[in-house]
Amino acid sequence: MQFEAITWERLTEAIADKAMEVKADDGSSRLRIAVDGAPAAQTGELAGRVGEALRVRGRGVLVVGTEGFLRPASLRYEYGREDPETYYSGWYDTGALWREVFGPLEAGGSGRVLPDLWDLVSDRATRSAHVELPPGGVLLLHGPFLLGHWFPFDLSVHLRLSPAALRRRTQESERWTLPAFERYENEVGPGEAADVLVRADDPRHPAWGGLR
Repeated sequence: MQFEAITWERLTEAIADKAMEVKADDGSSRLRIAVDGAPAAQTGELAGRVGEALRVRGRGVLVVGTEGFLRPASLRYEYGREDPETYYSGWYDTGALWREVFGPLEAGGSGRVLPDLWDLVSDRATRSAHVELPPGGVLLLHGPFLLGHWFPFDLSVHLRLSPAALRRRTQESERWTLPAFERYENEVGPGEAADVLVRADDPRHPAWGGLR
């Protein structure tokens, strides 16, 4: 794939413009967009930018981070606090994401989404209220490992970091997670699966491969 330099502002506008054209594959009136990448890639920042751009275009938007759908510590740390295999397949409550986020956005769904479920700090349920995403609205879900669960995304963006950049930009205390991202690359191939691939090794100078 050929990459070309792009600014975050231009990238945001391009993704938002594409989102305005995309129709949900299942006939839903609401769109579901993934911003996938390691925590070091700061997926929430791009999701927030795209969300604002879509609001300007008159769309209802809900930005949701998968860090709000962690499983309880007793399950995350069942095999130790630094087990990359569990981090890859057992930290995030994919069942809750299906039930509380994607289910209500299916064709004919209520649109009432739970924006988060579990608080990492207190290790308790957040008890957040449901938020209604109106017809024509857009969900922006951001976080790691999003493209390996058959989630029904209508548009997907992957922020890629090279192994060297991922190690450099990951806090030393979190580098035990790096094998999980290597496994994700090998098993899922998010760069090939995503509709938009962004090379984000240098956060000041992203590059992308265009829209697929």
